[in-house]
Amino acid sequence: MRFEYKVEGGDFTQAGYAASQVKKSLKQLGVDSSVIKRVVVALYEAEVNIVAHAYRGVIYADIESSGIKLKLVDEGPGIPDITRAMTKGFSTASPAVREMGFGAGMGLPNISENADSLLIETEVGKGTTLNIEIRF
Repeated sequence: MRFEYKVEGGDFTQAGYAASQVKKSLKQLGVDSSVIKRVVVALYEAEVNIVAHAYRGVIYADIESSGIKLKLVDEGPGIPDITRAMTKGFSTASPAVREMGFGAGMGLPNISENADSLLIETEVGKGTTLNIEIRF
């Protein structure tokens, strides 16, 4: 089963919509609540990263019998230094984003901690793709 969600950069009113919809689907499928929590944390953080940093993006969620594969593709500035971006507390969020309570520099570290696998592909000036897999 595949879901697709479009995300607009800067639209914090819709941030978390995809995570909420995927959570509902996983609950209906009877997925263990501890796994659902990991999926929701990883997906929410990734979704907020698109809203906070990119112009727009698309989230693909593929639910299979063995787990969920999430692919988040954004059009944005890209990540100049992935190693640094993976450091807890490192943030490139704007002051406006920080004033809203986002941009604490925990997004990528939280995604990594909750995913069974995380692959980041990025090109500065073009965008970033996250491939996240969480097994059931």
